Amino acid sequence: MATADNKMSGNAGTKRRFKLWMMFIVLFMGWAAYTIFGQMQQKDATGIKLNAIQEQINASVKETEALNRQVERLNDPEYIEQLATKEQGMVKKGVQQIFSD
Repeated sequence: MATADNKMSGNAGTKRRFKLWMMFIVLFMGWAAYTIFGQMQQKDATGIKLNAIQEQINASVKETEALNRQVERLNDPEYIEQLATKEQGMVKKGVQQIFSD
């Protein structure tokens, strides 16, 4: 009978350790799932910010290219003459400007 009591008390200890181990595993998996979910949300928010910044960069690049084209055209005397005529109403000597309504 003493042997049967030892086996039962040994099984009770094993069951308790197994329950504690399973509780630890469940808590760890819950923490891991919570962490992964939080990181996925943070990744999505960062992706949205990245897209917005990328759009700003693309707009800046287009604006820079347009300004570079404008600078190149401003080095052309014929283009400067056209701008002066259109925007300032300036004309060369002996030329009359025609206005239309």
